Amino acid sequence: MQHSIRVFWVAIGFAVAVVGTGAAAGAVEPETNPPPQAADWAALAKLPDWSGVWTPSMSDQNARMKSAPPPWKPAAAAQIAKLEAAEEAGDPKGLFVNCLPESMPSWMLISHNAVEILFTPGRVTLLGESDGNRLRRIYTDGRGHPADPDPTFHGHSIGHWEGQTLVVDTVGVLPETYIASSEAIGLPNNGDMHVVEHIHLVGPDTLHDDVEITAPHVLTRTWKTTLILFRQRARKYDIVEGVCLQGNYSEGKDAAGNDVFVPAPQTEGGNVLPSDK
Repeated sequence: MQHSIRVFWVAIGFAVAVVGTGAAAGAVEPETNPPPQAADWAALAKLPDWSGVWTPSMSDQNARMKSAPPPWKPAAAAQIAKLEAAEEAGDPKGLFVNCLPESMPSWMLISHNAVEILFTPGRVTLLGESDGNRLRRIYTDGRGHPADPDPTFHGHSIGHWEGQTLVVDTVGVLPETYIASSEAIGLPNNGDMHVVEHIHLVGPDTLHDDVEITAPHVLTRTWKTTLILFRQRARKYDIVEGVCLQGNYSEGKDAAGNDVFVPAPQTEGGNVLPSDK
């Protein structure tokens, strides 16, 4: 199967379970998801502190994309040039439409939204603001990738710690997800993509995600870039709920007087028309 991408986290102990019907009497095998023990929770205290809400450095994103853009293959570069020209002419193409998630690797490249990082035994979870589909699970319990992963928007991520750095390996990303340098410039990865990340603190409230993207159908070589995130401790930076499709509806009543969402009138281009109320 095509596609690939990477991700990260902490190891927990293995438990065993008696094999069900058809197995030899007394045979045991490791549980897929053994319940965490007290020692597993205690081990979290030894990890670096990534708590709180993090926001990306948009100025660094823009500068980095100009100084070290993706190494596109010639055919891909020609398509990118057309997208750049359209954006320059004031008619940019929106890559992330119809409420599809930014996905991997674009979430780690160009997102302007906040992210929260959660440590639990055997897993690192990234929760993104903006829409309900922005979620990454990085397994750190020692499992490997599935032999034939079902492609998804964020892929299958496994990780391990090298000192204070979380090394994440991601595969199984849908070929339709974008490698993007902005919300208007980028191309689908077209399959067989593999993403490796090294995530680490460079200061008390600064996190670097060093990203390596291998996409043989559109890139001439592995592209290396970095996402910089700043920790926000103020309460006003808590992650808020964001539901992309909600903007396509207005509040109304049904025939029985219930509060319901009703489709909002839109232009041909998908923009919601002003209410006549």
